[in-house]
Amino acid sequence: MTQIQTTTHYKAFKFRLYPTKAQQAVLNEQLWLCRSLYNCALQERRDAYRKCGISLSGYDQKKHLPEIKAALPEYGKVYSQVLQDVILRLDKAFKAFFRRVKAGEKPGYPRFQGRDRFDSLHYPQLGFSVSEKTAFFSKIGNIRIKLHRPIEGKIKTATIKREGDEWYAVYTCEVEARPLPATGSQVGVDVGTTWFAITSDGEFVENPRHYRRAMKKLRTAQRAVARKPNKRSNRRKKAVKRVAKIHRKVARQRLDFHHKTATKLIRENDLIAHEDLNVGGMGRGNLARSIHDVGWSQFFSLLALKAVDAGRQVVRVDPRFTSQACSQCGHTCKQNRVSQAQFKCIQCGHEMNADENAALNILARALPSGANVSGCAERPLRSLGL
Repeated sequence: MTQIQTTTHYKAFKFRLYPTKAQQAVLNEQLWLCRSLYNCALQERRDAYRKCGISLSGYDQKKHLPEIKAALPEYGKVYSQVLQDVILRLDKAFKAFFRRVKAGEKPGYPRFQGRDRFDSLHYPQLGFSVSEKTAFFSKIGNIRIKLHRPIEGKIKTATIKREGDEWYAVYTCEVEARPLPATGSQVGVDVGTTWFAITSDGEFVENPRHYRRAMKKLRTAQRAVARKPNKRSNRRKKAVKRVAKIHRKVARQRLDFHHKTATKLIRENDLIAHEDLNVGGMGRGNLARSIHDVGWSQFFSLLALKAVDAGRQVVRVDPRFTSQACSQCGHTCKQNRVSQAQFKCIQCGHEMNADENAALNILARALPSGANVSGCAERPLRSLGL
């Protein structure tokens, strides 16, 4: 009897926590202690290398945690594995730094964490549990939680996050893939700033421009902060929180839109192709604000994660010349692009919307050589050697 192999992957579930004022004080204290430990460990590594030429590892620093807890009793209030994870975070930061140095990229040396840059406590294995109304965390206790959806699979890790004045629990679970039935449909997606996405099927997804719509409120809130120069005043702190709240709402609106758009594409298609864009580099140009507003990187990441769970295929293709090549005959020329919105091939006379033509080219590049694309000729992008 043959056994059916089931693939598993990791999936995160995020829920709102409602700690009491006493519990909030405990959480804030633990965040402060963990941040101090991170900064001290970073300073120790820097001094060891500069003064003695010694490179400390994460294991070397973890060994001294019992001594730290004996010398500083306040660290006994923090769960042991949470403290170990703080050292692990720093170790990962140094490994990433050395990897970038070796690759010849901009190194980005690990930096000290400010008061507002260390906002999470991570439980990597033990010390936590969750029930219908409460979440238990070692050294903290039971915190009221709102489970707005059931948790799937086996819980592997738990993280407490502070977002402004709100607290959240994020559980990483190992779940089995749930493949969707095949649809027989394949689609290419061309992303933009005028339209968020244009598919090879001729569907135009409107760009909601969440940040643009919030700019008026944001401008007013930021001016209120600028009028309060005393950084220790309560009025300035409240004004800063109002700015953060607006940014948080924009980020959540964008995330919700990306989830819905990605889910629709995954449900309707077996294969989704999109350009492999250098979003970070594009975000430093003249269209930086618009590019950061649409959030292509987040959308592509969600699309890939949902594809793994649904048994779909997401293909990244080379973006070069997709907007200049004719999807009918494959002729590539800058003059083919009549305007920002219209494409007309100077060789075969094929004319259509420029973004839809690009989406057809993207799909053609994702398919095996010689495969025919709906709406394309039998020779897609031949002049590009594909």
